[in-house]
Amino acid sequence: MAGAEPPLGADPGLGHGAPQGVRAFVRLHGGDAHAAEAMLAEEVPVAFVYSGHPYAVMMCTPADLEDLAVGFTLSEGIVTRLDEIGEVTVTRHSRGVELGIDVPESARERLASRARSISGRTGCGLCGVEAIDEAVRTPPRVTSRLTFTADALWRAGASLPDRQPLNDTTNTVHAAGWAAPDGELRVVREDVGRHNALDKVLGALWRSGDDAGAGFLLLTSRLSYELVQKAAVAGVPLIAAVSRPTGLAVRLADQAGITLVGLLRGETANVYSHAARVRTPSPIPLGQPL
Repeated sequence: MAGAEPPLGADPGLGHGAPQGVRAFVRLHGGDAHAAEAMLAEEVPVAFVYSGHPYAVMMCTPADLEDLAVGFTLSEGIVTRLDEIGEVTVTRHSRGVELGIDVPESARERLASRARSISGRTGCGLCGVEAIDEAVRTPPRVTSRLTFTADALWRAGASLPDRQPLNDTTNTVHAAGWAAPDGELRVVREDVGRHNALDKVLGALWRSGDDAGAGFLLLTSRLSYELVQKAAVAGVPLIAAVSRPTGLAVRLADQAGITLVGLLRGETANVYSHAARVRTPSPIPLGQPL
């Protein structure tokens, strides 16, 4: 059920499963609310480990991972020929996936000198686990009892397009905004990166001494896990976005006590977690907890 509250620190299931899964949610339409479900794309942390040495962790769709290993290794210039890639092993773990890729000694030496290289211990038996744990940290729990009306979501969503001057002229960048409980947009920032736009908003709030937890966030991007992590650190109880979340983002929001609202368009939206934080004229279905 959307909004179910797992124990703090529960494993969100990062390394197993299909590239998509069914998620129950609450569909808002004007003043109405009803139960629904839809497919969400999954993302998992994937550690690239070359001949036993962790190199990088990226969030990926958990499908065609052997192709990913070969494509990344060649396109990043780690090796220059396909025949330089030896065995590729895919090891799934509850905390993520390790791609073990055998490469020649010359490639290992180049990797050791690259700035993006990740140093990690190997005593756990899975080289990339420590790096994966750092990438997908357990979010702090947001305990706010603040609630918001659906009208506040509609108001903030309607206001955001007029606060994106850079996107108006380039049609290229994302925006992030912070709204007061009544939906008034107080801070908006733009950037080519959705994570950067959110960091700019949170930075503006921290610099001004405003409490990010006293309102909610609005994003023009999809809702990925790291945006939930950032919001949890800032104590923000609700994140709304014009696009859908990933499955991992929803599970982390469940865990962190954050209300996740996707497909906010006009006066419609989907509430994927902790739906009781959104007040509507009709009762929220499924008896979802705050």
